[in-house]
Amino acid sequence: MNDWLVVANPYAGRRKEIEERTKRALEVLRIEAEIQAPYGEAEVEQCVDEAVASGRDRVVAVGGDGTINLVVGALMRHQWEHPPTLGVLPAGSGSDFIRTFGIPQRLEDAARHLSGDQVYLSDVGVLRGSWGSRHFVNVADAGVLAALVQRAGTLPRWLGSARYHVALPLVYPRFPAAEIRLEAGTRTYEGPALLVVIGNAQFFGGGWNIAPRATVADGLFDMQVFNVSKRDVPRLWWRARNGDHLADQRIRRFTTDRFLLESEPAWPVEADGEYFGSGRVGGEVLPGAIKIKI
Repeated sequence: MNDWLVVANPYAGRRKEIEERTKRALEVLRIEAEIQAPYGEAEVEQCVDEAVASGRDRVVAVGGDGTINLVVGALMRHQWEHPPTLGVLPAGSGSDFIRTFGIPQRLEDAARHLSGDQVYLSDVGVLRGSWGSRHFVNVADAGVLAALVQRAGTLPRWLGSARYHVALPLVYPRFPAAEIRLEAGTRTYEGPALLVVIGNAQFFGGGWNIAPRATVADGLFDMQVFNVSKRDVPRLWWRARNGDHLADQRIRRFTTDRFLLESEPAWPVEADGEYFGSGRVGGEVLPGAIKIKI
């Protein structure tokens, strides 16, 4: 089948409005698609499973990075002879993942990228921990940023990506540094840290360039260990707006296709803006596992 399955997040604004905007944008461009608005992970998986069973291999995620995460996770449950294709229409709080590809943040403008046959072969990350196995395509982290995401998830949704900035002063003053052990390929780091970033793509938190040297097509994670004091977090947070934080010598950078991270005390872990759980986490790259429609 050549048409798209469109999975619209009903929480990304008002459900009817999101469905209507998506429908109008696709009709204007004469893009054939079936639009569905499943609630939650189980319904997204069912929706994608039925599409795959019917022969579809092209899915559009309408929403933010969390919606992309659910759709990618549902696609990666299947065995593919050739990588499936993912399109993205940003809605709600927007999508940091598509910033890496220069796709617009307005749904109607991004819809134009669904036309034609231009795609970009992208890696997919896998994280394994006490929560099981989860996939991600954008940025994952353990430590203070994951605690930030966990706290931001309790704030009003109408704040959008500003939830992260509101949550920052609520989290970092009380967040404890940990002693960590990171095995990143053949290299090891042991010592204190506040944060470990695992980048597949580059942007986080509404446009912050947290992993400026990451690329989705190299088969590697771009990892950073932040061995900094809590008083330095706000300054580095703002430097990360443009990726300038990497100039700080207390940030150690690693590139690897797999890693194992342990911390004491146990750290929270998140990816693509979704809190996964806490504790020991391992990860690996699935090279070229998905095509991104650009």
